[in-house]
Amino acid sequence: MEKFRAMFYREEDGTKPLGVFIKSLRKELKAKVVADLHLLEEFGNLAREPLSKELEDGIFELRTEESGDIVRILYFFDKGRIILCTNGFVKKQQKTPRGEIELAKQRRKLYHARKEAKNEKE
Repeated sequence: MEKFRAMFYREEDGTKPLGVFIKSLRKELKAKVVADLHLLEEFGNLAREPLSKELEDGIFELRTEESGDIVRILYFFDKGRIILCTNGFVKKQQKTPRGEIELAKQRRKLYHARKEAKNEKE
C-alpha cells in the first residue's frame, strides 16, 4: 500500500512555520519529531495513541516525547494520502491550547482556499 506523505503548511511568502519551529528544537528532540513524522507517514490514518490523537473537527496531533519534553504537531488529512502539518508547539500544560487548534483550523482553511484557487486557474 502506498505510504502517506507528510507536508508542511506553507505561508503565502513560501515560509514553512512548522519547519522553523522544528529547527529551533534541541537536536535529540528534533530527531525524535522527525522519526515520529516518518511513523505517521507509515501509518497514516491508522495511527493511534500514543503516536497520534484526534483533537476535534478533523484536526489531529502528533505526539512526541523525549527526555521529559513534549512536542505536539497539529495536522489534517487531504486527498491523495497527504498529511498537512500546520503548526507545532512545546507542550507545557495538560490540555492542548485552544489557540493552537484554532491556528491549525485557520491554516487548513487557507490551504484549501489556495488549492481551490490554483485548480480554477488550471
